Amino acid sequence: MKPELSVVIPIYNEETGLAKLFARLYPALDALNLAYEIVFINDGSRDQSPALLADQFRSRPDVTRVVLLNGNYGQHMAILSGFAATRGEVIVTLDADLQNPPEEIGNLLAKFREGFDYVGSIRRKRHDTIWRTYFSRMMNRVREKITHIKITDQGNMLRAYSRNVIDLINQCGEVNTYVPALAYSFARNPTEIVVEHEERAAGESKYSFYSLVRLNFDLMTGFSLVPLQVFSMLGMALSAGSAALVALLLIRRFVLGAEAEGLFTLFAFAFFLMGVILFGIGLVGEYVGRIYLQVRARPRYVVETILQSSENTPNPATTQSSTNQDGIAHAKHS
Repeated sequence: MKPELSVVIPIYNEETGLAKLFARLYPALDALNLAYEIVFINDGSRDQSPALLADQFRSRPDVTRVVLLNGNYGQHMAILSGFAATRGEVIVTLDADLQNPPEEIGNLLAKFREGFDYVGSIRRKRHDTIWRTYFSRMMNRVREKITHIKITDQGNMLRAYSRNVIDLINQCGEVNTYVPALAYSFARNPTEIVVEHEERAAGESKYSFYSLVRLNFDLMTGFSLVPLQVFSMLGMALSAGSAALVALLLIRRFVLGAEAEGLFTLFAFAFFLMGVILFGIGLVGEYVGRIYLQVRARPRYVVETILQSSENTPNPATTQSSTNQDGIAHAKHS
């Protein structure tokens, strides 16, 4: 039977918290009284997470599917691999750390049934470190100005998507992307609701400060050309300012004679302009790097195997070590 709801959960080194996740997730979904499936994606975990997922599959094979990737491809590539395996009409993404309570899925579905095709979530009270909270808020404001994608809480992965939105996402072949923003760009009627936020059940965040900066930089360069346009305008402004400065120095030279006092000022301007130029080159390099990764056309991720019951097996998969049109390699599919 085709499920009405698919829940996609990426897993990376979560062995200490999986038991608590299972204990809360399945009862919460059973209480919804609808056909559902849970798609776990093991994103190259190095601990016992794959074994625990396999045990859970054997315990509840009727509603559990496990996608095992052959390496670590990152949270968003793992989610995309889960999207490719889903069959539900509504797809919900959820982190495994239980900071987003599984019981909130019912609230997302209730809002979804009001006619929306994308339901995001905003954490009522974040249980993160102060620097992480304020940095995220600052980057949210910058990102929204640049991309015009209105996601209030971009770090929260508890979201619901319609089948139409997911089908469009599955057609995309982007190597680097941010799933909620990509879905927002396809949604016709998006909305957001406020949800609870809890302490991590176990373990620690997989996102370092560098990872957060990298994610936001990818997001801004992946969904907008505004950074390049800003630097183009900055270049024109600096050129005009430099021309005005040269004119001023020439006037002073002829009126006041030779001067040496402005030498260090010129050095300061020179170093500032060199910094701007280097940053601009790095920004252009970011876009060129994205193009480079894209034109290589390598698989975005490689599915090693999928644990699923025979009743839940979808259409025949690609053969061993093959790559489909979406750039997804399958080492094995069973």
